[in-house]
Amino acid sequence: MGVSLNWLKKYVDIGWSPEELAQRLTMAGIAVEGWQEQGGDTVLELDLTPNRGDCLGLINLAREVSALNGQELRIPEIQIKPAAQKVEDYIKVEIAARDLCPRYAARLVKNVNIKESPEWMQEALINSGIRPINNIVDITNYVMLETNQPLHAFDYNLLGDEKRILVRRAGDGEKFTTLDGVERVLDSEMLVITDGRKAVALAGIMGGENSEIQDDTCDVLLESANFQDTSIRKTSKRLGLRSDSSIRFEKGADIEGLIYALNRAAALIQDLAGGQVLEGICDIYPEPRTPITLTLRPERVNYLLGTDINPDEIKQYLQRLKFNLKEQDKQFLVDIPFYRPDIQMEVDLIEEVARLYGYGNIPAGLPGGESSGRLNPYQKFRQRLNEFMAQSLSEVVNYSFINPKDFDRLLLPADSPLRNVVKIANPLSEEQSVMRSLLLPGLLETIKRNLARKNQDLAFFEMGQVFIPTNELLPLEKLYLGAIVTGKSEPNWLKQQVELDFFFLKGIMEDLLQELGISDYEFKETQNPSYHPGRTASLEVKGQEIAVIGELHPLVLENYDIKERASAFELDVEKLFTLLGAASKMESISRYPAVERDIAILLDQEIKASRVLSVIKGMNNPLLYDLKLFDLYSGTQVTKGQKSVAFKAIFQSAERTLTDAEVNHSMDSILEQLKKQLGAVLR
Repeated sequence: MGVSLNWLKKYVDIGWSPEELAQRLTMAGIAVEGWQEQGGDTVLELDLTPNRGDCLGLINLAREVSALNGQELRIPEIQIKPAAQKVEDYIKVEIAARDLCPRYAARLVKNVNIKESPEWMQEALINSGIRPINNIVDITNYVMLETNQPLHAFDYNLLGDEKRILVRRAGDGEKFTTLDGVERVLDSEMLVITDGRKAVALAGIMGGENSEIQDDTCDVLLESANFQDTSIRKTSKRLGLRSDSSIRFEKGADIEGLIYALNRAAALIQDLAGGQVLEGICDIYPEPRTPITLTLRPERVNYLLGTDINPDEIKQYLQRLKFNLKEQDKQFLVDIPFYRPDIQMEVDLIEEVARLYGYGNIPAGLPGGESSGRLNPYQKFRQRLNEFMAQSLSEVVNYSFINPKDFDRLLLPADSPLRNVVKIANPLSEEQSVMRSLLLPGLLETIKRNLARKNQDLAFFEMGQVFIPTNELLPLEKLYLGAIVTGKSEPNWLKQQVELDFFFLKGIMEDLLQELGISDYEFKETQNPSYHPGRTASLEVKGQEIAVIGELHPLVLENYDIKERASAFELDVEKLFTLLGAASKMESISRYPAVERDIAILLDQEIKASRVLSVIKGMNNPLLYDLKLFDLYSGTQVTKGQKSVAFKAIFQSAERTLTDAEVNHSMDSILEQLKKQLGAVLR
């Protein structure tokens, strides 16, 4: 960005040479790449960081210089002599898309004289990299560079018979020819300015040929509006059309400063084009905004910077930046102006203090603090989980940003809490515009990429944070463990390949629970829209659900272009950690022999095998040491509607050798309870 030094000096006195000014601005965080002499002027080349879009306006840049050298900031005064006619008698404004246009203001100037702009204005524009066109267009560009508020001028007499401005979304396939002569095809996510019938401007980006200022224009409608930054960025990217206006809206324009810019342009037109400014402004501002107020603690400033700046000096720095503040309980309550959208937290204010104090004045030193020197129990638990999972699966690390369309691909209902996500303020793309609320999208994308590269047998896990919005500034972060598998296990000479499916993952989860010393758990059939009906279970530990596991829904796999069957699980790591009991205690091995008995029973098909085991364990038989299910059968050898369940019961006492009579009595009791509670019969 080129900045005319002569122009900048209109707003603030600068006693430094161009070299010294460049150095001081750069050290204050506004990088100056260089400067060059140009026709009796010096042009500074700025390389602004994305958060300082406000410095695209010379008044804002002059405010920075004023804060650095202590000189007074001079903002041009506006003097308008309005005509007797009122603007509301000539134009009506309506906003149909308030989410994309929170404010729209307009003024009408009649009987203008179109001609070349004065030499001083042309020189200022040329030195800033803008080609002069005529006095009206040049004034809108001049005020944009001055205030950082984009403006647009319409030929009022080309706006149709309704004489109104309607701000609405474009229609899908709607065609519109911009000022550069290119016909563009729009869609419903783009915003247009219309005269009630036809589009006359692509909002915040470029005007249209059908309403541009021409040599015979006599009445000018001035627009000064605020448009949603993300909408402008997406539209600009889709159309491949980036303008000085769109750049400023993308970085966040000052919604409260647009009236000043509008009046400034109207006053210049009155002076330089002989126009008559009608009385009043059409200002549509449905939901006025209030500035945010941040608390700044002087002790926090010095703690973070390693300095000893007194509170009065901190106050002075903020006042030099024109921040309104008041003292309360040895703290500062600071109102953040709308032209500084980059300041959102206390630490941002501390950065402002550091800039004016001077980075070079901050003492160098190594960071302090104490190191614990060891992992805490939760960190050890995470490490243990990671090491266990790495024995069977390959670890992956995916981005925490996902595409909001992933929720549709996962078949999540509209009211699913997982759709309540943290949105990125300045996403790099739509595909990474929200923070993930589950791990599954990233795991599915990993499977998709590997299958596309002819890797067929895949087993991955990921341990990472998911993000849940709260009423606080920062979201809640929860740690989850996810896994996904497809294909078969790797073959070797020792064992045959096995399917990487639901049962493979279930076995991993059971081994994990055994590794953690957890025996009080149960898999229960459940429903989840992303998983296959009838092939999905929830894992409950001590009565609390901590995970979902299952084969993925065929439509979900189709949505991710995955043609193979795949299974997955997601587990709440933090909840599992809270459910861990005390350290396992050693149990003495019985000196007496165990007795094993196999038993097969017939029962109704709909009764789960887990129910059988639950009934037996619920008897609390002191002689029953272990119980293992080893066979399920339904077919021609059993009655239709029934199934056979076989299990092994192991009896053992720590005090004596069991007799056949004791074991037989225990088996009879088991059969009796199964018959009584489940209607089971011995096969």
